[in-house]
Amino acid sequence: PLRLRKAAPSGRPFALWRNIAEGLARRVITSLLASKLHCIIPNMRNLILPTLFAASFAPMAQAHPHLFVGVDVAIIYDGDAPTAVKLTWRYDDFFSLLLTSDLGIDLDGDLVLTDDEVATLTATVAAWPADFGGDLEVMQGGKPVGLGTRTDHTVAYVDGLISETHIRPITGPIDPNDLTVRVYDPFYYIAYSLNGPVTFEGRDDCTAGVIPPDLNAAYSLVDELLYGRPASDVGADEAFPEVGAEFAETIVVSCAG
Repeated sequence: PLRLRKAAPSGRPFALWRNIAEGLARRVITSLLASKLHCIIPNMRNLILPTLFAASFAPMAQAHPHLFVGVDVAIIYDGDAPTAVKLTWRYDDFFSLLLTSDLGIDLDGDLVLTDDEVATLTATVAAWPADFGGDLEVMQGGKPVGLGTRTDHTVAYVDGLISETHIRPITGPIDPNDLTVRVYDPFYYIAYSLNGPVTFEGRDDCTAGVIPPDLNAAYSLVDELLYGRPASDVGADEAFPEVGAEFAETIVVSCAG
């Protein structure tokens, strides 16, 4: 059953966005206060500063989705059995720019990080809150398959874009066929989309079909659950329906053996 949760969740994506918004607002405010403007119109500061903060944060708090992430998916096999799913999340250029700016890295804009900057970026991106489930679903026969804690986590910064790669082990025995995989944020805070074909490691006789989401049905469901309100009208302190699965691409895996 669909559930409702805060539109501004406490999990990892929202935490990153909030930190970026607050950092951006602080820098804008500092720049303003350092200029002659505060000398000319000091009485307007109480009006200008909250407005600047609201303008920085509003797009992140009002619209769904907030963040667009491209995904590379690889299914890993040991013999005939699938044992893990490897994901690479590639963040868009806007989010990458905001995050690096907020962290104070690559300020010279040469798109090359020092060792210290790499460590700062990795520590931030790798910090998954306890309530973050990893935005990965693996199913077989219509039933969820158990997934272990992520391993082999790495972070990269290439051509101004941030990406992170990790592996989620599949726990317990599983049949090589009738396997489906979806990458999605349950509350559609993040919109994931496949970057390209699904790949396979350990087998060369498997294929993956991709079933696109029925967007008309997904948006109709959102409209129904929000009682006709536009999603953009849902504020940060209001409930948003758990509809991310309806917007997800479904990967269907089949193997010869």
